[in-house]
Amino acid sequence: MRIGLMGDVMLGRLVNERLRREGPAYVWGDLLPVLAGTDVRFANLECVLADGGSPWPGKTFHFRSDSANVACLEAAGVTVVSLANNHTLDYGLDAFAGMLPLLDTHGILHAGAGRDSAAAREPAVVHAGGTEVGVLAFTDNEPGWAAGPASPGVFHVPTDPSDPRTRGLVDLVRRVRAGVGFLLVSAHWGPNWGRAVPPDHVALAHALVDAGADAVFGHSAHIFRGVEVYRGRPIVYSAGDFIDDYAVDPTERNDQSFLFLLDVHDGAPALLRLVPTEIVDFQARRAGAEAPAIARRMQQRSAALGTEAHWLDEEGCLEIRCNGRG
Repeated sequence: MRIGLMGDVMLGRLVNERLRREGPAYVWGDLLPVLAGTDVRFANLECVLADGGSPWPGKTFHFRSDSANVACLEAAGVTVVSLANNHTLDYGLDAFAGMLPLLDTHGILHAGAGRDSAAAREPAVVHAGGTEVGVLAFTDNEPGWAAGPASPGVFHVPTDPSDPRTRGLVDLVRRVRAGVGFLLVSAHWGPNWGRAVPPDHVALAHALVDAGADAVFGHSAHIFRGVEVYRGRPIVYSAGDFIDDYAVDPTERNDQSFLFLLDVHDGAPALLRLVPTEIVDFQARRAGAEAPAIARRMQQRSAALGTEAHWLDEEGCLEIRCNGRG
């Protein structure tokens, strides 16, 4: 089984305007054949899909994409999206509430936000390759958006391991893992910038793996951070931006990221391949001449975490072995 993992997918603002003139597959550039070779496709949906609503007061950035752009997710065969992020409620509770049945109607599973705290904590479960793949999603952003027992919102969890909410997440991972064959935990966490992995992210990611997570996929930062393999389980601390309309920092290069391809054998992660990508003209594309340089930066950041990543020139990707098997 192969799982395709994408970081932040933001379909609002200028991306939304372009989609009014282009087909829904436009934003995926030349990556659709790569995505077609996966059994499960996951992305963090960094916007609300809605046609109405009012901007959330006090926020600087508000991301909304036309509800018709659910077709973009369908075009790539996206299986599961995380809604646990700091833009899901950008246009209010009504817009958010309308997005949930929209995704359901189009067969796109979601995790990390819901009509109440129980729904926000509920895992998405995908049947693929003879395995039940569970997806849990949480965020440490926007604590005021935390879902309550009778109020909608996101699954908000601080990254402080001593916080009872964080201990509750670890307990939830343990319980969910007992009922599925493979468990992916999505973490929308931390600041937008900074190449170094925050120590609290390392501690929490390790605790999640110790509790049963088979992979931890982090995002939120606009740049990618290193990958660690802990107890044979991959931890992507930050996947970076996958699709957006953001201004590009010429040093940090927030327009460069990866499509992460995780091969699972016998219920365990075996091999992680990282395909370098770039955002060009509001679409994700395989990186061209800059691909080796993007890969070298990831190699350096992963080496600092004790992880070896090898560049495969013919395949145009990095390879990280999880359990010494490929």
